[in-house]
Amino acid sequence: MARKKKGRDISGWLVIDKPAGMTSTAVVNKVKWAFNANKAGHAGTLDPDATGVLAVALGEATKTVPYITDAMKAYEFTVTLGAATNTDDEEGQVIATSANRPTDDEIKEALFGFVGDIMQVPPKFSAVKIDGQRAYKLARDGEDVELAARPLFVEELLLVDRPDADHVVLEMTCGKGGYVRSIARDLGEKLGCHGHVQRLRRIWSGPFDAAEDGVTLEQIEERARTPELDEFLLPVEAGLDDMTEVTATPEGAVRLKNGNPGMVIASGVEYGEEVWASYEGKALAVGTFKSGNLHPVRVFNLD
Repeated sequence: MARKKKGRDISGWLVIDKPAGMTSTAVVNKVKWAFNANKAGHAGTLDPDATGVLAVALGEATKTVPYITDAMKAYEFTVTLGAATNTDDEEGQVIATSANRPTDDEIKEALFGFVGDIMQVPPKFSAVKIDGQRAYKLARDGEDVELAARPLFVEELLLVDRPDADHVVLEMTCGKGGYVRSIARDLGEKLGCHGHVQRLRRIWSGPFDAAEDGVTLEQIEERARTPELDEFLLPVEAGLDDMTEVTATPEGAVRLKNGNPGMVIASGVEYGEEVWASYEGKALAVGTFKSGNLHPVRVFNLD
C-alpha cells in the first residue's frame, strides 16, 4: 500500500512577493509548512537576490505549473555600467572595468539588438546542467565553464530610468528561459563599457502580478497554520487564465474525470487547440480540442 502524504489536501496558487536573500526552494518550503500542505512547487526560479513574483502552487495547482513556467514574464532591473563580474551580478568578483559611459541614446539604440528572437548564453553561475552537473558548481570549483547559446524571445526591452552615469534601469518582457544577468553582461559588452545586474525584480509572470496579487512572507508567517491563511490562496483556475476555457457536458465530465476524451461546449475554438475544461465552475482537465471533444493530458481532482 502506498504511503499517504503528510499534510492537508489543499489546492490553489499563492503569489509570493519574494524578498531578496532567499532561494526559491526555501520560499516554497516555508509556504508548504505554513499551509501544512502535502504538495507544493513553484513556477520559475528566481535568483536568491532577486525579488518579485514567485508563483507557488499547492496540491492540484501543481499540474498547471508548466503553463505558468512557459508564459511571458516581465522584469525590472538595474544594470551597473563600467564593470563585469564573474557571476554577472553584484555578488561576483569584478573581472573587467571600463571608464567608458554610454549616452542614453546609445543605450536605447543598443537595446534594439536584444529584441525579438535572440540567442543567449546563460551565466556561468547558473543552474544549467553540463554533463549532469550544475554549471554554478563547476564554476565554483574553478573549472572553465563553456555554455551553449540558447534561443530566447524578447518582446520588449526598454530604458525606463538613468539615475546616474553608472546605472541604468531597464524593463524586459520575455518568454521562458531568459537570463536577465546575460542581458546585462551582453549589453555592457555591446556598449563597450561592461555591465552587470545590481538589482532584479520580476513584476509579473503569466496571469500573476506582484502589485495586484503579491503576498509577503511576513503575511504568511503571521497567519501560518491558521484558517485565515487560506484567504490568500487563488484558485487552481487562476493558473489557466491565459488559456481558452470550454465547458464540459455532464456526460463529458464523467469521461474526462476518468481520463477519457469527453464532449465539451466550445465557441471559436480551433481544432487541435490546447484548452481547459470546467464543470460546475471548477477546473476539470487540460487537453486538446478535437471535433467537439477534449482529449485530456492533465485531469484535476478538485471535488
